Formats: sequence, structure tokens, C-alpha cells
Amino acid sequence: MSGRRPAPVVTEIVRPGWEGVQDAFARGQAEDPGGAQLAVRHGGRTVVDLWTPGTGRFGYGAAPDGARGADGAGGTDRARGTADAGGTDGAGVAGGVHGTRAEHARRTEAGAGGDAETGYRNEHGAGPGGGAFRAGSVGVLMSVSKALVAVCAHLLIERGVLDPDDPVARHWPEFAAAGKAQTTVADLLAHRAGLPAYADDPAGLPEAPLLEPAARVRALAAMSPVWDPGKAFLYHALTYGDLVGEVVRRVSGESVGRFFAREVAGPLGLDLWIGLPEREEHRFVPQRAVRPDPTPGQVARAVERAGLAPGDRLATSLRASSAELARATASFGTRRGRAAEFPAAGGIGDARSLARLYAALVGPVDGVRLLSAATVDRARTPCTDHLPQPGVLHRLDGPDRSRFGLGFELPRPGAPLLGEGSFGHAGAGGRLGMAHPESGLAVGYVCTTMAWEPSAGPDPRWMPWTEAIGKAAGLGGG
Repeated sequence: MSGRRPAPVVTEIVRPGWEGVQDAFARGQAEDPGGAQLAVRHGGRTVVDLWTPGTGRFGYGAAPDGARGADGAGGTDRARGTADAGGTDGAGVAGGVHGTRAEHARRTEAGAGGDAETGYRNEHGAGPGGGAFRAGSVGVLMSVSKALVAVCAHLLIERGVLDPDDPVARHWPEFAAAGKAQTTVADLLAHRAGLPAYADDPAGLPEAPLLEPAARVRALAAMSPVWDPGKAFLYHALTYGDLVGEVVRRVSGESVGRFFAREVAGPLGLDLWIGLPEREEHRFVPQRAVRPDPTPGQVARAVERAGLAPGDRLATSLRASSAELARATASFGTRRGRAAEFPAAGGIGDARSLARLYAALVGPVDGVRLLSAATVDRARTPCTDHLPQPGVLHRLDGPDRSRFGLGFELPRPGAPLLGEGSFGHAGAGGRLGMAHPESGLAVGYVCTTMAWEPSAGPDPRWMPWTEAIGKAAGLGGG
């Protein structure tokens, strides 16, 4: 990133001792044409609240017309189907000058665009696709959404109405079909269920049923697992949300989106949703891809390079998962897709709310603590370290492979999060939420550029400010 000017940063809050995070955020965003927000809570209060409208420069190697679709939808989690948390050192760019909201208001003025479906204009001066990203904007969270679903499950676990060791079929009888009677709730939370796609077809589930939660749930209930549940793990990019979400619905009587709104977002005053209400559409700013999705042929070749024969069921599932994820991601550029409950990837919100959510997992926030320390400890206990990836994919295992607890990602060498003991979840393109219970740190980061692929290494936007946060909080190695 050397030679780039730091991005313009608007400061809402920077407490004494945390100024280095502000400078690091500007450096990390220097090559990002899109907007971003960063919020950090420590010791029960907000210590950092920053945002940038973006540089407007497409520095990741693609021109603006690399974005796909009128609403800017695009991007994919590629072969693995996720964005792991991580980062590289983004130092080397000179520190910049930060301005006030008033000084940056004219820079973030948007054109007079409008949503092709609703025709509205939002508070930024345009509908989705034309609005600038600001402090009050909300965006798609992609796989950061999985943490919202996990919190709902852990609330029910803490209340004693759900147990990780329960067979899923105890709460969802139809799930017992096709050899899944012994699959446990923990298997769902830890990506061990053997159901990484909705269809046994490389094309994946078609768009119409994919946008219907009930159809997705029926497909999963009828499907046989691709591997013996609990014997291996592989990231469930989209299906995770419906697998865990349906258990939440069966136990609570509410969809996971409604349960989250009532039990989590409401009490904490969060601007986080699984299914965006129409009244909040004016705040939505879409994500924008800087490179096209891989074609089905490219995905097929990548699967073959992994050592899987074209007719292998695992190969079919990987291709189906990629197709389904691309289809779902494109739908987030439409009102229908944003309103639909896509629990694994379709959450929408802002960085402040992510930080506030994670803070309430590790301590009280305005008198509200979501989970006990014991429940958090169980959630961050490694659940996949002892398991291989399925089939021939175990040959790809290495020291930097993904690690999961019960619903959360755990730190690994290439993705340290906030260090040992931290937990969180990243999302395709670079979104990130995480917490470190021992230090009381909680972080939320939301961006509009779909720029990061886990296969390409850590997101260069993260490491400057993750290092600065660790230093300010006095974490070892910070």
C-alpha cells in the first residue's frame, strides 16, 4: 500500500490513548474505494468510532465496471465459501489528517440515484447503489451474520431449553430423515453436519426456492449428509443459518430473525437485522464487488485441482454451495433479498452495533449482558481442531486451517483476531466482529467493498488497526 494517501476519516469518538487506532484505520483503508466503519468498545464504553466514505479509487486491481449488477451486488466466498478473520501488516503508508463530519460532508455527497425497485432516495441522497457510506449507514454483513444466529442458539442453551448434545431431531423431527437422526445441535454449530449445500446438483438450489426459507429448510431435512456427521468439518456457507435457525424456530416458536430482534437487538438498541425492515431501507448502502464471481467452470476446475473427481458427491456439494452463495449474494442487491431471512449471510447492520453486540457477550452494556461467562467459554471452546476436512480435502489441512467453536470462528496463525481466547466471525469481502473476554475488548468493522478473499491471504485493511487496538488495550504482542 506504499505511496497511497490515507483515506479520509471522520472521527465520532476517539478516547485518549486510542489515537493510534484512528491513524491505523486511515492507513488500512488507503486502497479501498468503498466506505467503512470501525467501532471499538473497551471496559464498558466506546473508545473508537470512525468511518470513511472511501477513497473512490479502485486500488484492488479492478475498474468500477467490475462491479456486477445495478445494485452493486457481487462477490463470493470462493471455494471455501467463507471469509476468515485475519490480516496483514498494512504499515508503510504515511499517517494522514483526519477531519470533522462537517468538513467531510461535501465529500460524501451522493448523486441523485434511486432504487430500481422502490424508487426511493435515502438520507445519503440516493437509493441503493448511489449512496455514500456514513456513520448511520448499514450494509450487508455476509458471514458475520452467523454470529447473530449463534447468539440466539446460546441464549436458548443458557435458558436450559436447548443443549448442544441434543439430537437435532428432538426439536426438528423431520431432520431425522436420510441418516441424520444422530446429528447433534453441536454438529450444526460447528460445521460438522455434512450438509454444505441445499441440493445434490452442481447448479445448486434455483433462485425461487433459495429465496424461500421454508423451501430451504425442507431441502435440508430431506438431504442425506455428505459425510458422517461429527466425523469431519467443512464450512457451511449458507446452510449453517437455516440449520441452526430452524432449531431456534422450533424451540422458541419464532423465526431466528424475529427472535434476534426481540431478545437481542431490542434490549440492546442494536441496528442489526436478519431481514431488513422496509422502514430502514433508506439507510442501506450496497456492497460493491471489485472483481467478478468465478464462473461455474472455474469453480469446477478448482474442485478438480483439490483432487475431487467431477462425479464425487463432495465435489457436487462444493460446486452447489458456490452457486447458491453467488445467487444469494446477488439477491442482497434487491429489496426482496434484503427482506428475506438469510441467517448465514444476509444480516444487515453497522459497526457500532456489532461492537455493542460483542461487548454484551463479554460484559454488561447499559445493564444488559446477553450470555454468562460460562456460556461464552463453552462457545469459544475448540470443536474442530481434532477433526479432518472430509474426503480428500484432508490433504489440504495445514497449520492455518479454519477453527470453529460452537458457532464462532477462533483465532489461528493467519487470522489472530484479538489473540488467544478471542472469538468472532468474519464475512466475505472483509466484514468482521470479534471480542476478547479477558480484556473486555469488542470490535465491529463493516465495509462496502467486496475486496477480500480468504484464499488470497489476510485482508490488508485489518492488521493496522487490529495491532493498534491490541497496543492501546495492553494485550501481549500489541
